[in-house]
Amino acid sequence: MFIRAKKRGTRTYLQIVENERVGSKVVQHVKATLGRLDILQETGQLDSLLRSGLRFSQKLLVLDAHKNGAATSTRTRKIGIPFLFERLWKDTGIKTVVNSLIYDRKFQFPLERVLFATVLHRLVAPGSDRAAEKWIQSYAIDGLDSSTELQHFYRTMGWLGEALPEDHQNAATPFMWRANKDRIEEGLFALRQDLFTKLDIVFFDTTSLHFEGKGGSHLGHRGFSKNHRSDLNQVVVGVVIDNRGNPLCSEIMPGNTTDVKTLIPIAERLKKQFGVQRICIVADRGMISKETIRELEQLDWDYILGVRMHKVVEVRDTVLLDKSAYDEIYPERITAHDPAPLEVKELTVDDRRYIICSNEEEVRKDRYDRDAIVAALREQLKQGDKSLVGNKGYRRYLKSAKGHFEIDEEKLKCEERFDGKWVLRTNTDMDKKDVALKYKQLLMVEDIFRTMKSILDTRPVFHKCDDNISGHVFCSFLALVLRKALQDRIDAKKWKLEWADIVRDVDAIEEVEITHENKQFIIRNEVSGVAGKALQAAGVALPPVLRELKTCGTTPEEHP
Repeated sequence: MFIRAKKRGTRTYLQIVENERVGSKVVQHVKATLGRLDILQETGQLDSLLRSGLRFSQKLLVLDAHKNGAATSTRTRKIGIPFLFERLWKDTGIKTVVNSLIYDRKFQFPLERVLFATVLHRLVAPGSDRAAEKWIQSYAIDGLDSSTELQHFYRTMGWLGEALPEDHQNAATPFMWRANKDRIEEGLFALRQDLFTKLDIVFFDTTSLHFEGKGGSHLGHRGFSKNHRSDLNQVVVGVVIDNRGNPLCSEIMPGNTTDVKTLIPIAERLKKQFGVQRICIVADRGMISKETIRELEQLDWDYILGVRMHKVVEVRDTVLLDKSAYDEIYPERITAHDPAPLEVKELTVDDRRYIICSNEEEVRKDRYDRDAIVAALREQLKQGDKSLVGNKGYRRYLKSAKGHFEIDEEKLKCEERFDGKWVLRTNTDMDKKDVALKYKQLLMVEDIFRTMKSILDTRPVFHKCDDNISGHVFCSFLALVLRKALQDRIDAKKWKLEWADIVRDVDAIEEVEITHENKQFIIRNEVSGVAGKALQAAGVALPPVLRELKTCGTTPEEHP
């Protein structure tokens, strides 16, 4: 039965109605007419009637008492984020792998639970371990209670980066000893290996994270800072992604490690520890050198590597001057959602195969930007040329002539060959179009790093010990694994949900413990925004809006 509003002329009446199935049809029967809606509202009779009915429904009575302040609230905790990611923590195998590694360790605290809480904190409100220890006090995380201390977070980070026994160090990279975090990565890969139809291509890129402090005796060094903090010690982090966007493994390296030295050790780790015998490595131009290419070929691995067009003489003076026609992959865009225009051609110099790619939109943009700089430069030259030398944008187009500067017209003409282009070097037998499209997937890895930097906010790092630094960074890797798992489920539903909206709406789900008429209850608030879709995609069911707690001894337990 239900109450409905029924219009008769200009007036509206409230009726109690019951649905009844008659044959194949549903027929509504009016059980009672309560009166005119306007009169019931004006006199307060409607409120009185509905309130009097509450005493026959404990659920509604408790909810009403809570709403009107007639019940005593004892504790409020957030449950949405733990519920959502606990399911993914199990489904990805992280819980299983971690528990298997600590099975024979006699930790006096729930390490796996503390790790889970740290990863949740990294997803929702990234910060230090000290901040995480305070953050969890507002959340209902299964297996954690008020006895969890800050030292437990530090010990968990230390365990992740703890060096394995000497007989496990044979496959260590030159950058860092093998640690428990490596065993977790390899265990996760082994668990989900059957899900990969064919692991034939991986993407690799690096970023830098700076420290507030020295940053460990081994890892903390100054080097090329990709986040423009060359004044601080840093660590270099590399991540390997498969062609579906799944994070496979990570590597932490001293801050003075150059990109060109990172690729080969990572490739060797994939071969030794992940059992990958032959694969294609895709990496950007910072990874390429003659030595890198030679070692990849000795490993008998395929590669697709970006080339430094300005610095490699063969590319600058031969490859980019090739006059053969391009093959079109994508035409000019009609709408903003269309793929960017792309043309490709290939050229082999001796036994070195190059793929030249061109984007007509970028050609126009590069030409426009250069013309704007040159136009401004010509105006500045009329007023004197000394102030122009310190401007990098201007200086690249100037040359010295008889004690003054003038525009280098030859340099301008040479610059045109680079407009909208990038060059790849590969030893694969893939079609040139496939090579270009595979390399464009490297943008996926760059997006992963943007996630690490902007959403997971790994930096700056405050730890002082190498073990703890490694563990701290690795928690961001696990957070990426969980986020990718959720995104895959959302994509399978063909929903378009923004990450910030998911975190905001799911994080808003909370429970309140109340006392009413000497009984204890838990009330959950309503789900709003995109939270319902995120939970549905992950296959998570929330507890009822209201449930009673019964007391067993001195400990309240949920009433079935």
